[in-house]
Amino acid sequence: MNHQNVRLSPGLYFVATPIGTARDITLRALDVLASAEVIAAEDTRSLRRLMEIHGVPLGGRRVIAYHDHSGAGARAGLLAALAEGKSVAYASEAGMPLIADPGYDLSRAAAEAGHVVTIAPGASAGLAALTLAGLPTDAFFFAGFLPNASGARRKRLEEVSRIPGTLIFYESPKRVAASLADMAEVLGDRPAALCREITKKFEEVRRASLSELAVQLAETGVKGEIVVLVDRSRSKDVNPEDLEQDLRAALQDNSVKDAADIVSKLHDLPRRKVYQLALKLPKDAG
Repeated sequence: MNHQNVRLSPGLYFVATPIGTARDITLRALDVLASAEVIAAEDTRSLRRLMEIHGVPLGGRRVIAYHDHSGAGARAGLLAALAEGKSVAYASEAGMPLIADPGYDLSRAAAEAGHVVTIAPGASAGLAALTLAGLPTDAFFFAGFLPNASGARRKRLEEVSRIPGTLIFYESPKRVAASLADMAEVLGDRPAALCREITKKFEEVRRASLSELAVQLAETGVKGEIVVLVDRSRSKDVNPEDLEQDLRAALQDNSVKDAADIVSKLHDLPRRKVYQLALKLPKDAG
């Protein structure tokens, strides 16, 4: 048996679960699941299965569903259990609770009510991918899922473009090629990595520039759980007057598109930013 029954103090215990391989769960997480008086989960079936694999008996306890669509009623029930002095364990479907997973409202409400809120930590897809990507790890920013629509997605990418750290995104297999193309356009053609199916049978890491990854994915596509990581901006601050002067010179013999390509490469800036500036220049700029 990989767990032991322990006496838990009253409070809310968030429990991290494996992102793939079932054995990537901590002994403490198993202890909490074995001992909590109330158990809640984002996906009740997957948690029951995980407990079965590790020989953790429910012992008459039911697993309460708590997810984005369960509403305030389920949260009220868990808060009532806490108010009765019970120990409550909550597990998201995979990885660390609250990281692109539900649980924030429950955590906040429990803390505001004065209950103990703690964590049995474990696997996280974002941090695992950061370890595998071969990109700087001294500073990073988790950006979660980007918007579905390209316009909104590009706007969000503009907002994070100047963050001085590796960017971490979760992505859908159906959307990843389009997202990579937008990243290359907005962020510039930075070094990047695509990590797929981490800790699972078909784990894969692709390291290339954003444009190269976009082409690869457009041609072949992928399946599974995906994390995309992008290197920080290496662009130096450019004097706006110098940038405009170079754009005006390039526009004398080139189209707006080609001029933007030339100047963006010259100054190591995202082509989209330079292109937008070119569009704002007077018509006689060339």
